[in-house]
Amino acid sequence: MNQKNIKDRISSIKSTQKITRAMKMVAAAKVKKCENAVKASRPFTKSMVEMLYRLLKTVKDYPEDEVKPSKPSQNWRVLLEKRSTKNVGILVISSDKGLAGAYNANIVRYTVKEIKAFKEKGINVRLYVIGQKGLSALKREQRNLDFEIVKTYPAFIEGGSSALGTVVAEDMSTDFVNGEIDEMKIVTTRFRNMMSYSVEEWGILPMDTNTDNAEAYVVSEMEFEPNLSVMLRQIVPYYIANIIYQALLEATASELASRMTAMSAACNNADDMIRTLTIDYNKARQAAITQEITEVVGGADAQS
Repeated sequence: MNQKNIKDRISSIKSTQKITRAMKMVAAAKVKKCENAVKASRPFTKSMVEMLYRLLKTVKDYPEDEVKPSKPSQNWRVLLEKRSTKNVGILVISSDKGLAGAYNANIVRYTVKEIKAFKEKGINVRLYVIGQKGLSALKREQRNLDFEIVKTYPAFIEGGSSALGTVVAEDMSTDFVNGEIDEMKIVTTRFRNMMSYSVEEWGILPMDTNTDNAEAYVVSEMEFEPNLSVMLRQIVPYYIANIIYQALLEATASELASRMTAMSAACNNADDMIRTLTIDYNKARQAAITQEITEVVGGADAQS
């Protein structure tokens, strides 16, 4: 490799490094805000789930709902019923952007593993996919696996989108009430810290009220105002939407942290490559100078 080629390659790597450094700074600026949002929302989500569990553990007989639900997510009687699972609906949360390390690949790999596990049990899988990266990869997997991609959504806004959570919750609730799915699950990432996250599957419906968790029990009787039907009509759709929103928040923070780590590694690798190429350039330049001196000396000796 001559000097010009080495110099051009160094220049190209420096240009790429400017992009990776900028992406790292943008991700670092956003991830802290998302981390704070995740940590602030976790206690609320945990308390809401526990409240609904306690309510369902306390109530033995559900009253008749005198008001017809205005939308499927308010049809709490159907949403809370347990039935044999023939079709499972899985919400897969990925991103529209790449350059986030193995973030999207890990999500797709976990989803494929879950699809295979359900297929072995004779259960059909219907996917609701957020993010273009996950959608593209899962479409390729359809060639080998038999599953259906029901709905797709654009990737979420940094910091999560409660509006998107409500839309997805309504879509999945509609299919649940219509009998097209018998379970609701989410494949998302749980944010650990700036350096790590874990891919997890969260169950939404049906709710397992046979848990031995002490926090799910109450010892006193509950009184409901105006009545239990009104409360369940409000709580159940809010519970579903809130779980999805929490998953979006966790995924947003995980993606940004993964991108920040990946771009930091890219910047470091660029520094190493520039250092190595600079040494090669100096060696090539020194060799060229030595050759020129040798030629000059040889020409002078020939004329003497």
